[in-house]
Amino acid sequence: MKASQTSSLRTNLQAFTWVGLPLVAIGGWFYPLLGFLLFGCMLGAVGMSFFRGRNWCDWMCPRGAFLDLALGRTSRKITIPAFFKNEVVRVFMVVIIFTVIGIQFYLAWGNLRAMGLALVRVLTVTTVIGILLGWWIHPRTWCRICPMGTVAHWIARGKQPLYTSSSCVSCGICARACPMQLKPNEFAIDGTSSYSDCLRCSSCVNSCPQKALSFDKIHGDNKVCREAA
Repeated sequence: MKASQTSSLRTNLQAFTWVGLPLVAIGGWFYPLLGFLLFGCMLGAVGMSFFRGRNWCDWMCPRGAFLDLALGRTSRKITIPAFFKNEVVRVFMVVIIFTVIGIQFYLAWGNLRAMGLALVRVLTVTTVIGILLGWWIHPRTWCRICPMGTVAHWIARGKQPLYTSSSCVSCGICARACPMQLKPNEFAIDGTSSYSDCLRCSSCVNSCPQKALSFDKIHGDNKVCREAA
């Protein structure tokens, strides 16, 4: 599949899933029980990470799809600062979000509407932050610190790695195609690392003019890609 076809397919798939975001972030204020749909998204992100890494975040995550579609043309699309890639920052986000949800659930325990509304509040606040970061920096900036994305990132290590063959000339086309601003052309010499933040969207694979990238180790000289710091 050509790079343009891959991009078109992702856009078409995202056109269906992004609707889930306003359904809960807006509709949830009127029907709080919609907030519990967030658990479905959480389970999907974590469950898929055991088999296909962060593939859920590609087009199945409503917020990820929304950020791509809504900010694809208006975002400044500058380099995501290292701050958002820092492991300490990501751990902090996981702790703070789950602590906030836990406290609100404790205070509202037994009241399903109040518990659902707690989830809607968290989704609304984080979505506003995600939109602002996406417009000012890059559409997928929030995905770098998304708590569920981080949990999936931890689980995804070693799952379905991306390989780079010796035919790679480090032209950087794959890096420009990557929605997460990863650099697939920078492969690991020992061939033991993988991109745990890779969405497995195949944008890099299909954009490579040398056909040097693959999720299947079909060439003996392939090396597993690693994420640049």
